[in-house]
Amino acid sequence: MILLRSVLFQVLFYVHLIGQLLLNLPFFFLRSEEARWRIVKGWARNSLWLLRHVAGTGSVVEHADRVPAGPCIVAAKHQSFWDVIALLLVVERPTFILKKELMGIPVFGWYARTLGMIPVDRSRRAAVLPSLLAGARKAVAEGRQIVIYPEGTRSAPGTAPNYRPGIHYLYAELRIPTVPVALNSGLFWPRQAVRREPGTIQAEFLEPIPPGLERDPFIAELRDRIEERSLGLVKAAYAERPDLAKSALVAQLLADPDPHPVEQERAPEGTQGL
Repeated sequence: MILLRSVLFQVLFYVHLIGQLLLNLPFFFLRSEEARWRIVKGWARNSLWLLRHVAGTGSVVEHADRVPAGPCIVAAKHQSFWDVIALLLVVERPTFILKKELMGIPVFGWYARTLGMIPVDRSRRAAVLPSLLAGARKAVAEGRQIVIYPEGTRSAPGTAPNYRPGIHYLYAELRIPTVPVALNSGLFWPRQAVRREPGTIQAEFLEPIPPGLERDPFIAELRDRIEERSLGLVKAAYAERPDLAKSALVAQLLADPDPHPVEQERAPEGTQGL
C-alpha cells in the first residue's frame, strides 16, 4: 500500500508541476514579482498537500521567524526535493543557488531565471565563486534571502558531513547573517527512490550566526549546529515511527552520533567546489 501511494504521489506531483509550468507560461513573465511569487508558493503549498494526503507524509517547519526580513543566507541540510519545496514556501523572497544545468531545462529554466535564481557552473573551477558573488550581491541589493546547501548536493541521512568553502566565501564577502536549517527529510523522501514513507518530515530554522567569524570557526559552528539538530530530528522521526526503515548509515549515526572524523583541510578560496 505504501508503494502504491508513493507511485500515485509521484505521478500527481509531476503532472501538477508540469501542468503549472505550462498553464502559467503565457502570462507568468508579464506579472508583477509579487504575483509571480504567489503562483510559485501556491505550487509549493499544493505539492505539500499532495504529499500529506496521497503519500501520508506530513511536513512541519519550525522557527521560520528566525529568518530576518532583509538579506541573509539560509544554509540548509539537503536530503531531498522536499527541502526545496519547504524553503520555497516559508522563505519570503528566496534566491536559490543551483546547478547551471537546471537553468537549461526548457520552461523550468525560464521560470528560475525570471525569479532570480543563481546558476553555478562548476566546470569553471576558480571562476565559480566570483561569478556566484555577483549574483549574490544583486540579490542582497534587492533585499532577498540567499538559499544555499553548504554540502553542495543531496546526501543520505547519516552520510559524513562535508561543508564546502563556498558558504564561508559568501558569508565573508556579503557580511550578512547566516541562518542554519536542520532537517530529516531523507528518512521519508529518499533521494533516487519512489517510496515515500508515512510520518512527519521536520525542519527547523536555528539561531542566526552573525557576520564576522573566520573561515574555520564559521564552518565548524554551522556544521555542528546543523548536524546536532538534524540528529535530534532523526531521533524524533523514529520516536514517532519506530518501524521506520534504518539504512546502515542511519543505524551507525544513531549508535555513534559522530562516527566520521571531519577533516579540516585548507585549500585556497575558489579552488574547491561549493
